[in-house]
Amino acid sequence: CVCCGEDFQNHFISRQDFSLNMDIIDIGWPAMSSITWAWSAAGLMIPICLIVNVVLLSLKLTKTMNVDIWNYWQFAFVGAAVAVVTDSVIIGLAAGALISALALILADFTAPYIEKYFDMPGISFPHLTALGCLPIVYPLMWILDRIPGINKIEISADSLRKKFGIFGEPMMMGLIIGFVLAALAGAEPQVILQTGIGLASVMYLMPKMVSCLMEGLMPISEAAQEMMSKRFEGREIYIGLDAAVALGEPAVIAVGLVLVPITILLAVILPGNRILPFADLAVIPYIVCLFTAMSKGNIFRSLVIGTVVMGCVLLMASTLGPIETPLAISAGVSIPDGATLIGNLDRANLLTWLFIKIFGVFG
Repeated sequence: CVCCGEDFQNHFISRQDFSLNMDIIDIGWPAMSSITWAWSAAGLMIPICLIVNVVLLSLKLTKTMNVDIWNYWQFAFVGAAVAVVTDSVIIGLAAGALISALALILADFTAPYIEKYFDMPGISFPHLTALGCLPIVYPLMWILDRIPGINKIEISADSLRKKFGIFGEPMMMGLIIGFVLAALAGAEPQVILQTGIGLASVMYLMPKMVSCLMEGLMPISEAAQEMMSKRFEGREIYIGLDAAVALGEPAVIAVGLVLVPITILLAVILPGNRILPFADLAVIPYIVCLFTAMSKGNIFRSLVIGTVVMGCVLLMASTLGPIETPLAISAGVSIPDGATLIGNLDRANLLTWLFIKIFGVFG
């Protein structure tokens, strides 16, 4: 997905006469998570988020027990960014704690979609990459439901399979998508063939890999649910996991792949965009997995929503670059050559952006 996106990006930009002003380099979530954990108060976010979770469970304000400790870095990022803006670690920690609480509440709200579409009972996603753009997604779904003609369009992996036979199979979808993306990138025939076969392999192997992952996680999830049920007797408890467990769904993979060139195109034509999408192109399936489930696997609807969401993500990432860069410098990170600022797409979701901007008022 990233390799194809990079190829499309390089060929597309080199073949067009655009006046581009992209001074923010997308360094990706792995680098940004490392920068976040280097924040002086990042270690405090783990016990703070756990305490918030237990308190909300005790007060019956959430059903989710978030065991996805690694992704507490997403809450710590909000804290670190707010601390940069306000020059106050206390305000930063408060912001991180509050957004962790909001993630639990939204995870409860979206858990029924996860159970019904992904067949994962008792699981929720308190994962800001998946949850962060829900305030954009819900209005878009409401609008699409009320546009005559558009609200009747139904394109799912199952319908494609039934209508096109073998050409509607996930593996063939990956092959076709790979051919088209590589061809749009102006690649050589050999690269087109390699890209098609590579994406076909992803579409075939990813569900099996996630299935193996779920087989390993479910006993842990069931044990955690049993333990929590004893402590909170008679209550339904969700176990909060990383949204990665949803990436085996063919519709999620297909939407994520198609949105790669769309995102790059948006980066080129969208007024006000300053970020050059690169490393976090691989994050797109995480962003789309939840609203793909909410759309019941409707690929057309998910692509429409995803296009708007990714446009917003680019604009928000453009405004967060000036905040993320000093955070990176304080962690000892060198700015890449040719860039004045660094950023990423993963943290540029609406909830994260709003928390940073709202708490920034106290600076």
